[in-house]
Amino acid sequence: MAAGAGSTVDLGSLDGGPVVVFGGPVSNLQATRAVLARARELSIPAGRVICTGDVVAYCADPEETVRAVREAGIHVVMGNCEESLGAAADDCGCNFGAGSTCEVLAQSWYAYSVKCLSEHSREWMRGLPRRIGFSLGGRTLAAVHGAPSQINAWVFPSTSAEDKRRELDLVGTDGVIGGHSGLPFAETVDGRLWLNAGSVGLPANDGTPRGWYALLRAGDDGLAVELHALTYDHAAAAARMREAGLPEGYEAALRTGIWPSWDILPDAERARAGTPLPDVQRLHWARV
Repeated sequence: MAAGAGSTVDLGSLDGGPVVVFGGPVSNLQATRAVLARARELSIPAGRVICTGDVVAYCADPEETVRAVREAGIHVVMGNCEESLGAAADDCGCNFGAGSTCEVLAQSWYAYSVKCLSEHSREWMRGLPRRIGFSLGGRTLAAVHGAPSQINAWVFPSTSAEDKRRELDLVGTDGVIGGHSGLPFAETVDGRLWLNAGSVGLPANDGTPRGWYALLRAGDDGLAVELHALTYDHAAAAARMREAGLPEGYEAALRTGIWPSWDILPDAERARAGTPLPDVQRLHWARV
């Protein structure tokens, strides 16, 4: 997909079959290949697959992961990592707290990503849209990275309904599909959807090494929204990180399912850390 930087792309209606959404490949080539293979197994064409950004981040294969995503021909939203890397910024723009463990670790993986990426990939990043709109089953949806108001906003399950309502009002659609926070969840606010597919390339801090993706299906009585765990060769991805000399914290996270820092997490999400999520989480978004 080519688009002007900062633009919105409207895909129109995606009726005719399910839609796969995933976020945060984070340079994890093994996980990225696994989720793309899963879409093919489900007979879902590239035109109905959307990535919510941060194709490049913590793991060891930034250039190869970009290549896999581009060759797949799927739709991709600009994440804060694409924004920063495309513009040759000094840091990842992840919105980590100053002096936090995440910020310290980011210095290493971001420098590694800068070194590994080709100018061809940076050019692609600069052209990604900040928002992808589409309709499914008569509902309008906007895929963004963090939130409509801010590319690197943290939106969690415990984020207030008021805050989510404000973002939904801002974008003016029936639902928002976000990323960035890395935790999969789906809920409705005043009959409107907020969905985060989680990260395919980094575990959900639930004590398991699984990645996550979402599946949306239109039906006569509304939309079925499903969050699915994804198993992949996480040991190989972790080994690649060790070979590359990347920070041990994220390499350990691929094996243990526990993040190296909880600095960004609200109290409610900290309390649930290490508790395995169900393999499938379902939400029926009924017509109103």
